Amino acid sequence: MNYRVLGKTGYKITEIGVGTWQLGGGWGQKFDDKLAEATLNKAIDLGFNFIDTADSYSDGLSENVVGRVVRSRKEKVYIASKIGRRLKPHNTEGYNEQNIRKFIEDSLKNLGVDKIDLIQLHCPTTEVYYRPQIFELMDRIVEEGKVAHYGVSVQQVEQALKAIEYPNVATVQIVFNMFRQRPANILFNEAKKRSVGIIARVPLASGLLSGKYSGETKFPDQDHRIEYKLGKSIDYDPYEYGMRGETFGGVNYSIGVNAVEDLKKILPEDKFAQYALKWILMFDAVSVTVVGAANAKHLESNYLASALPNLNDKQMRAIKAVYDKYFLKDIHHIW
Repeated sequence: MNYRVLGKTGYKITEIGVGTWQLGGGWGQKFDDKLAEATLNKAIDLGFNFIDTADSYSDGLSENVVGRVVRSRKEKVYIASKIGRRLKPHNTEGYNEQNIRKFIEDSLKNLGVDKIDLIQLHCPTTEVYYRPQIFELMDRIVEEGKVAHYGVSVQQVEQALKAIEYPNVATVQIVFNMFRQRPANILFNEAKKRSVGIIARVPLASGLLSGKYSGETKFPDQDHRIEYKLGKSIDYDPYEYGMRGETFGGVNYSIGVNAVEDLKKILPEDKFAQYALKWILMFDAVSVTVVGAANAKHLESNYLASALPNLNDKQMRAIKAVYDKYFLKDIHHIW
């Protein structure tokens, strides 16, 4: 596994990290604590040393098992968590000192640690980024020793560009994949200038870029992807829970399936998912891409992507042409 530096944190982390939204079974399935623990232990056995979680994932159960496993291991594993999506309603006013401090205390308790390596504001409204007092509060919390570094998880490039104006924002987590290429245009260069680490999330577009889905694919009954596959909630509201902006990379499912078929003419079909990850790693502004893993088999597939040979210029141009064909006009400007 190759390593990269995570922005201002200075952490030397594996360029592929472990995402834990669907940890312990997968979307639409009940959280399985033993499966989650086994998956995380396997990840550390393989050499992954960066785990991304959130207080809202399985109502704190994800943080709990992440903390328990990491504490039980001798290897250094960096934990990044996120706070804010537990707000009901999830609005600008909820990002205040009382709530932020409470969320951080809850995460410390869930993780069983005295200090969190990286805490991220979890896709707040755009207005939050224009409230310097919130970032001043985060600075104080770092000074108090509860958090080592902080960053933001964003829905839109505009939010990221505003966030990195604050000098102590160490990282930006954003959707970046072959269906969502806008961050590479301006954000990546600005982030590099400021030594801000980029955490690329939803790298496989909620599974579409695994290359295994078709128009006939059926998801489990409680899987959040069902309504988006059916074309519901397509107003691109980035603050809707379930987040159309994240699911399938914010694209229409049927269009995404067609785009994948074109991409299979460019990338080896037997390693399609791994090359979807390798494409992300071709951008040196990216510190890490966090890939969801419901079980050990997923981890092993993700791990292999790091060692693949780089894509050549012809392949990169062809992938960009697919993006321009399907997404540039209708999707690019939104995110």
